[in-house]
Amino acid sequence: MILQPEGRSYRLFDFLLGDQLAWNIPLFMLLLLIALLYKWLVKNYLHKTIVHRKTFSIFLGLGLLYLAIGSPLTKISELSFSLHMLQMSILYFIIPPLIIYGMPAFKALNRWLLPPQIALVSFAILLFLYHIPIVINLLSAYSAIHNGYVTLLFILSLHFWWPLVAPDPKHRFQGTVKKQYCHYNSLYIMPACLLLIVSAVIGEINNPFLTQITAHLCLPSETNSIQVLPPFFNTSYDQITAGILMIGIHKLSLKLTIHISNDS
Repeated sequence: MILQPEGRSYRLFDFLLGDQLAWNIPLFMLLLLIALLYKWLVKNYLHKTIVHRKTFSIFLGLGLLYLAIGSPLTKISELSFSLHMLQMSILYFIIPPLIIYGMPAFKALNRWLLPPQIALVSFAILLFLYHIPIVINLLSAYSAIHNGYVTLLFILSLHFWWPLVAPDPKHRFQGTVKKQYCHYNSLYIMPACLLLIVSAVIGEINNPFLTQITAHLCLPSETNSIQVLPPFFNTSYDQITAGILMIGIHKLSLKLTIHISNDS
């Protein structure tokens, strides 16, 4: 689809009609199958150990997972840094604890987990690298590599959230150990967020995902999100907002996760 210009602006409504915005039906069927299997297990085997809020938690997590990576919001999030970091924050800081909290307490799962400190450090390094221009340009050019990178980050996020909200309370960090882990959790995630903020002050980073979108839509090379979204987006303020959003959502998720784990 080719968007027709009106002056120097492109209407978002026209863009939304593009064939890039599609629902991932195979992913929907897979997540639906997981939800139905979970419901069947709870009804027939786990009804005494799984409370309603755990069921709600995992269903909410699966629903948000689909919206984050399987809905048109995935492509929309690539229009600006703030929208993209909002998507990533939901994917790595909100969905994992929701899914983990709702899972049955299978002892075998613990044998497959990485040490949480290793998972946290690995995640923090990869997240920081993701925001370096040369890395994000490479990832945006090769969708298979980008998808693999994002999947690896999500798997690592499951590992480092596990000791805070594990299905079996016996496998959760307690007391001083939990406080120290939460402190390092915030500390290690901070550099990736600060990189966005500092780079916005020094000089804006071009959005390579938006470049890929405009190229696919046959738009002129000078087209940017200012012509698709309000002027705020993909400016230095947008990058600063992206960094602040990630910090805020991560800290909020930490507090809520600790609150939930203490009550259960």
